[in-house]
Amino acid sequence: MSAHVQKLMGMYPIVTIAGPRQSGKTTLARHLYPDFDYVSMEDFRESQYFREDPTHFLQQHKAPCIFDEVQNTPELLSYLQGIVDEQKQTGMYIITGSRQMELQQAITQSLAGRTGIVDLLPLSLHELAMAGIKEDRDTALFRGCMPRVYEHGLEPGQVYSDYLRTYVERDVRQLINLRNLQAFELFLKLLASRVGQVLNLATLATDIGVSASTIREWVSVLEASYIVFTLYPYYNNYGKRLTKSPKIYFTEPGLIPCLLGIESPEQLGRDPLLGNIFENMVVVEALKTRFNAGKRANLYFFRDTKGFEIDLILDEARRPRPIEIKSGMTFTPAMVKNLEQFTARVPDALPAALIYGGKDMGLFHEVQVHNFANYHNIINSQ
Repeated sequence: MSAHVQKLMGMYPIVTIAGPRQSGKTTLARHLYPDFDYVSMEDFRESQYFREDPTHFLQQHKAPCIFDEVQNTPELLSYLQGIVDEQKQTGMYIITGSRQMELQQAITQSLAGRTGIVDLLPLSLHELAMAGIKEDRDTALFRGCMPRVYEHGLEPGQVYSDYLRTYVERDVRQLINLRNLQAFELFLKLLASRVGQVLNLATLATDIGVSASTIREWVSVLEASYIVFTLYPYYNNYGKRLTKSPKIYFTEPGLIPCLLGIESPEQLGRDPLLGNIFENMVVVEALKTRFNAGKRANLYFFRDTKGFEIDLILDEARRPRPIEIKSGMTFTPAMVKNLEQFTARVPDALPAALIYGGKDMGLFHEVQVHNFANYHNIINSQ
């Protein structure tokens, strides 16, 4: 990710780092560019100062500068546009934001063609391994990937509970007129219990007692806040992919045990939803790996009308790479059965991979078999 940010800083006057709160956006920017001025637009005094006297504010915070959480003052971007158009330099500003919808609208209106965009999600398992942190399956699922958990040795359950109460609810209240907080909290818990399943708006609406349009709005809000992301089905017809129901995953795996009331790695390892929670971690790890390399996600799942399914498809140069995900720690040939069927049905498919809870095994019947923490090279093979 660092190399990608530095590359973009040499190409554009502004680099935008977007992602969920506490994913490390500010830390990354200040680590890479410690000599840049820094302003948090969540600081009421700074945002008020800007609104009262934007010209003087920008004279006090000249380039190079980092403007943090700019979705709070989207009008700032139009002023930056004027400055970068006049000075015509690269690497002038870094801006960060944690609400996708507002940030995209502001960028489209003011910074089109003037900013490179980086999506930064919480720590990847590969990044943790590079720092000497490699957990077993259940501990990795329980601790999640939030930097604060590892930086300060905090108790995961408390961190994710606080995160949900403060950041998610605050962002949600700012994005929509939320009248029934209890219904929204139930919605979050039901999403966690159905992670990795095809999204059924009508069923969720019935279970919660709200309309399907309300559920659709709530999902959009969670996506805009980088809390969840959607995985669409894979079809050769690209347009058809975007019209079918997606699956829902959480960008921070540690939120799922918290929402489900799981209080320890041992309890998680016995939970009936272990397979779904494990799948979420592997899928989001693939997403992080792609984003950190500056690539498009290009991730899908496959399911035919008879229920035959492949958990993850990486679309590389319009060729599918099938990936199966199994939480089990003991390899059995049955784990690769669907992969073998898929490659037999799709002659141009790229080499298949099984990601599971056990040890790396190399090739088995032309399927790459990897531990969940050791498959980033497959995702970035393109």
